[in-house]
Amino acid sequence: MSTLENLVDIPSTPQFQELLSKDLKRISLIYFWTSWAEPCVQMNQVVEGLAKAYPTLLALRAKAEEQADISDSFDINSVPTCLVIQGHALLARIEGGDAAQLKEAITKHLESNSSSTTSHPPSPPSSETEEQLEARMRDIMHQSAVVLFMKGEPNAPRCGFSRSAVALLREKDVTFTHFDILSDENVRQGLKRLNDWPTFPQFIVQGEFVGGLDVVKEMKDSGEFEAVFSA
Repeated sequence: MSTLENLVDIPSTPQFQELLSKDLKRISLIYFWTSWAEPCVQMNQVVEGLAKAYPTLLALRAKAEEQADISDSFDINSVPTCLVIQGHALLARIEGGDAAQLKEAITKHLESNSSSTTSHPPSPPSSETEEQLEARMRDIMHQSAVVLFMKGEPNAPRCGFSRSAVALLREKDVTFTHFDILSDENVRQGLKRLNDWPTFPQFIVQGEFVGGLDVVKEMKDSGEFEAVFSA
C-alpha cells in the first residue's frame, strides 16, 4: 500500500515482534484499523503523512480483525486506535480519529527521544563479566519452577505481550515468579543471547527456556501446556 520504507503493513505476529525488536530505542507508531470504519479513512492519510514527515519513525499498520492476536495483546476494542511505542513500552494511546492528538504525541516523543540520544553520554560499560552475568541470569531462571521474564510487574505490565503472558499463566492457575527486564539492561540483553530469543516475555520452566508468548499459546492450544508447565 505504501512505498515508504518506514511504513509497514503487518502480515503476522512474528514479523511484528521482529520489527519492534530490531531497535528498542526507536519510536514506533502502531495503527490498528479496518477497511469498513469511516474514521480510518482520514487516519490512513494521517499515519502515512507522519511516516513521510518523520523518517526515523517506524509506522506499523495492523488490520485489527485480521491480526486478532496483536489486537488482543494491546486490548484494542475500537478502531482507529494508535499506540506510540518505544521498544515494547507503551508511551501513548490515542483512540478514535483524533489526528491532532496523534501528531502531538508523535512529535513530543520523537523530540524527546532525539534529545536523550544526543544530550547524554553513553553509560559506562558494566564491570560485570559475561560469566558473572550468565551465572546471575541462571540463578534468576532457577528462582522458582516457573519464571516469567517480562516488562513491568504482573499487576502492572508495561507492554501488551507481557499482559497477555500474565493472563495466560493466571488462567491456567500456574504459580510463577517474575523478573522485570526493564529494571536491568544487562539481563535484558544477556537473555536474548543466552536463550537465542530476541523478544520478551520469555517463559522459563525448571530453569530451562521454553519459548515466547506465541510458542506458549501454541502449547495451550495443542494441549502440551499442562505437561510442560506441571513438570
